[in-house]
Amino acid sequence: MFSFFKKKFTSPAQPAPERSPDVTFLPVDAGSEAAPLTSQNSPVQALQPALTPTPERKSWLDKLKSGLRKTGASIATVFTGTQIDDALYEDLESALLMADTGVKATQHLLEDLKRRVKDNKTTDPAAVKGLLVESLTSLLTPLQKPLVIGQYKPTVIMVTGVNGAGKTTSIGKLTRHLAGSGTSVLLAAADTFRAAAREQLGVWAGRNTVDIISQDGGDPAAVSFDAVSAGKARGRDVVLVDTAGRLPTQLHLMEELKKIKRVIQKTGPVTDLSAPISTAVFSALPPVKSEAPDPRIPPHEILLVIDGNTGQNALNQVKAFDDTLGLTGLIVTKLDGTAKGGVLAAIARERPVPVYFIGVGETLEDLETFNAREFAQALLS
Repeated sequence: MFSFFKKKFTSPAQPAPERSPDVTFLPVDAGSEAAPLTSQNSPVQALQPALTPTPERKSWLDKLKSGLRKTGASIATVFTGTQIDDALYEDLESALLMADTGVKATQHLLEDLKRRVKDNKTTDPAAVKGLLVESLTSLLTPLQKPLVIGQYKPTVIMVTGVNGAGKTTSIGKLTRHLAGSGTSVLLAAADTFRAAAREQLGVWAGRNTVDIISQDGGDPAAVSFDAVSAGKARGRDVVLVDTAGRLPTQLHLMEELKKIKRVIQKTGPVTDLSAPISTAVFSALPPVKSEAPDPRIPPHEILLVIDGNTGQNALNQVKAFDDTLGLTGLIVTKLDGTAKGGVLAAIARERPVPVYFIGVGETLEDLETFNAREFAQALLS
């Protein structure tokens, strides 16, 4: 399950809000990089790993280790020798490249690893593996960032991805976890190209008892506009916009994504709940003209779902969609059984878009928040 803190303003006379059994509530640590900056009365959730892993997360970590075994096995064999020499580093370079870590990330990891070996005066090849975990963790840490829900009402999340990456399923899983924690969600079925997309999203809406805005053969941008407008009118916390799968080489469809984003922006600013109350009351008014974009204007998050099995092609997708839309986060799916788990290192080195969630299967529990150290340890276990 996703573990996050939820901070709400309540008077001393009011009882504490009920807590979902599926959710771990964490205090805000002002010194933590993961804690978003919020005001004292902000109803904000940050979906991030718990400080102490729950039994459910430990079970999921076992699945992650199992899923990344193919990737890790080829790397682990490098450290079975008796000495640290050029041959070890050459074998490690080959293993990292075969894991789709990419040339730039591989070179970075090797240079950093050699420095750590020298600084620690390491002589045992088996100990080098532990140093590689530290090096990989350091490389991946910039990708570890929580998805903050609740600063804006509604928080509008636009989800994109190529066909078959698991986009609609990931939206369904995210909806389940949000709705299960008491967050009101509205779905927008803006994937009007694929015949079963609306029906698939409708099934998830029915399971989670959330509203869905859809049109039979309607314009995707129009559906998105209607959904965000409805989310405002109905006071929803989150609006999730599902878009049609497309390849980054399909330029006319990439232009369609730009159009969807522009049309969503035309719905205007939403209420900023992290602002002082006097400011929040008037936040629905047109923004004051400024060179800086108004952060209240949706979409607030633009997520790309990528298939972890596609390796370097996933990196190319991140670059293309980021150039087109300006991505704010990634969901990496299908890491179970992959031999290309090193692609996250390539993303961290060449296009460090935050990884909000990673998935290792089809069930609800198989989508979890990303943690750099957990991932590095699972990859090299």
